Amino acid sequence: MNRRKFIKNTALTGAGLTLGNSIIGCNQNPSKNTNATTAGTVDNSKLSLPLVIATWDVKNATAKAMEVLQSGGNALDAVEQGCMVEEADIKNSSVGKGGLPDRDGNVTLDACIMDKHGNCGSVVYLQDITHAVSVARKVMEDTPHVMLAGEGAKQFALSNGFEAEDLLTESSKKAWEDWKVKSEYKPIINIENHDTIGMLAIDKNGDIAGACTTSGLAYKMQGRVGDSPIIGSGLFIDNEIGGCVATGLGEEVVKTVGSFLVVELMRQGKSPQQACEEAISRIVNKPNSNYKDFQVGYIAVNKKGETGSYSIHQWFSMTKFQDGKNEQFQSDFYNKG
Repeated sequence: MNRRKFIKNTALTGAGLTLGNSIIGCNQNPSKNTNATTAGTVDNSKLSLPLVIATWDVKNATAKAMEVLQSGGNALDAVEQGCMVEEADIKNSSVGKGGLPDRDGNVTLDACIMDKHGNCGSVVYLQDITHAVSVARKVMEDTPHVMLAGEGAKQFALSNGFEAEDLLTESSKKAWEDWKVKSEYKPIINIENHDTIGMLAIDKNGDIAGACTTSGLAYKMQGRVGDSPIIGSGLFIDNEIGGCVATGLGEEVVKTVGSFLVVELMRQGKSPQQACEEAISRIVNKPNSNYKDFQVGYIAVNKKGETGSYSIHQWFSMTKFQDGKNEQFQSDFYNKG
């Protein structure tokens, strides 16, 4: 998938991180992608609903979400079913079934979802259940809680009819076994080995919902959780203002509560583009920031249907489905040096 082209000027760093040769070999030169235009050229002067945006080149996911919206479904239904497309795609090694495991060979999933009323649900360290985003929705709708973790999340899923299955595919298992040859845990510049799908939708009624799902950092420490299932970090929705989802190194997004920040900046009058840019500047301008070693990207939409995307490094992209067009847009970025 084109999100794997995150390789140029992009790295994920943190406690103990490296890659096997099989993952490095999957990356391609993003300059060869001729289907994406620059996000800054998107014309928001003509606004129409419904609308779907998502992180990365995930046209099958945005197409499914738009299908839901056009058939009368609401924004919440759309983002759930859109994210489920990626969770079920075993070729996507960063989400759902087929995701790369932690250092012990366990595929663990994180996801969250948020509706127009500000209700939200989340699962962290979920194992053996493909559709983590749907379990998160069940948490939101059928429990008094926001977040369930680990074995408790799994048992809740099983009790609600979700089927347990082995999420470690042969491809991901081989990549993990290759990595174990050296088992190095140190930052490697310009190598990307994980991502999320984050999705935002506005339905014909103008209501906004969002979802985010991931298998997290490949070969992470057992129990590691990033920003993706954290409401306010990986995802935030305010139906009066807009919504935002994040991608990249989750630890850095958590430190600035990134998605909430973007929405609050829009509340103060900034456009989605301006808000995403300001949120990235909060990360790169922190004292002693090592932003050149990692990537973070945001996408956002406001109540008027205006969109924005911005990242630290090049090759982050956003997929947008509006007015019958399902297109990928390259994001503008901070580090042009």
